[in-house]
Amino acid sequence: MKKLAVFCGSSNGASDVYIEVAIKLGKELAKRNIALVYGGASVGIMGAVAVSVLEEGGYVIGVMPSFLDKREIAHKNLSELIIVNSMHERKAKMADLADGFIVLPGGPGTLEEFFEIFTWAQLGLHQKPCGLLNVNHYFDPLLSLFNHMSEEQFLHEKYLNMALVDSEPNGILDKFNTYVPPSVKTYVTQK
Repeated sequence: MKKLAVFCGSSNGASDVYIEVAIKLGKELAKRNIALVYGGASVGIMGAVAVSVLEEGGYVIGVMPSFLDKREIAHKNLSELIIVNSMHERKAKMADLADGFIVLPGGPGTLEEFFEIFTWAQLGLHQKPCGLLNVNHYFDPLLSLFNHMSEEQFLHEKYLNMALVDSEPNGILDKFNTYVPPSVKTYVTQK
């Protein structure tokens, strides 16, 4: 893996542990010579990941819609900043650039990014790993919902493990290295 996209919050969160793990992830990406692809902001967990990659000599690609760049939240010291026209273009560009996707805690926007990438994987539009960095048990309710979806037969069981989960950056990155995507979803019943 050469580049990983990180989806996460533009705020710091309620606990210092969110920023601490974001910094730890950034350091680990730089150590493994994996470029960061992210939303391009200088604020919140997003900014913390980028700064830590840069401080460790790593490469950071920000992808930001022009309307956010005009609000002066773009990080000014990135290796590369790509300005796009919309949020849709941002996600598409990040997906195109990245070899995998890590999700840190965040709000509705972060979850929307994750669900789109996760859905694309189910449909076979990509075979890249998707991981939840479950800091401070943040994603436990989402994991419970996935289990409920499976029990109610709205999520095939083979896709339950498609979202890799770990509480530590090293662990999630190691899981990415051994990821084998499930077979593509089909709606045709074999007779």
